[in-house]
Amino acid sequence: MRISTLPNANVSFSTFLLTGFPGLEWAHHWISLPIFVGCALVGNATILHLVRTEPSLHQPMYYFLAILAVTALGLCMSTLPSVLGVLWFDARMVGLVPCVLQQHFLHSFSFMESVVLFAMALDCPVVIRFPPRYASVLTGSCVPLAEAVLSVRSAAITAAPSLHLRKFDYCRPGALSHAYCLHQDMVLLACSDTCFNRLYGLCIIMLAMGSDVLFILLSYTIIVHTVLAIASAGERLKALNTCVSHILAVLCFYVPVLGLSVVHRFGHHTSPLVHIFMGTVSVLFPPLMNPVL
Repeated sequence: MRISTLPNANVSFSTFLLTGFPGLEWAHHWISLPIFVGCALVGNATILHLVRTEPSLHQPMYYFLAILAVTALGLCMSTLPSVLGVLWFDARMVGLVPCVLQQHFLHSFSFMESVVLFAMALDCPVVIRFPPRYASVLTGSCVPLAEAVLSVRSAAITAAPSLHLRKFDYCRPGALSHAYCLHQDMVLLACSDTCFNRLYGLCIIMLAMGSDVLFILLSYTIIVHTVLAIASAGERLKALNTCVSHILAVLCFYVPVLGLSVVHRFGHHTSPLVHIFMGTVSVLFPPLMNPVL
């Protein structure tokens, strides 16, 4: 590990050690196969190709699906190189700047996926309540504008803690919890004042993802109220079927993320394999399920 001695005789570590699957090093090549498949690069790329080339899919609902596919690809590509590097070539060392950039893109795409699911939750009530006016309420030009705004929002809210990570001194040697860099892992190894990053990270999760979940629940409250007001049982079932895929996508994203948060905060005495498994699932499971749903 490359180290540099500071004037005050403290030691600052400028590289980090990534973790594979402890005790399962002999099976790393086999473990890499489901991880590579789990990224579902072909499935999400196929969604993008179909939405781009099929005129009948040039509707806001399918544009949102395309944005979700782009987000899933970004989430995979921000982690897959380092994960496969560890599993295939035992390349465990990563520098400070690449580590900061990786965690920035990883968290940005996570927030992006959360807010896209929220935008799709707003799309469902419009489809159900105003089907004749759906195309005029959500025009094709609105979706690219919304995508640009959401992308800037996701990158901006993770910029400040990422910049702070770049300035920290890391005097605690040790391995990161996963085969990729996470903000909370890097904070644990820092010997600088990390109060801002800890508080800011908690606040943006509560305000960003928390508000997304709140508005998704509000949206489905409106949907249920609207569906119950429909007289025909067949029409009620048809209206609910419109939202089934979105509900499953929400569960596939938020359940693993919530599980990882619980393990990180309350599972200090659990096996490292539990942390690694939950981290891998939270990153790879949503991209895998998007094409299926």
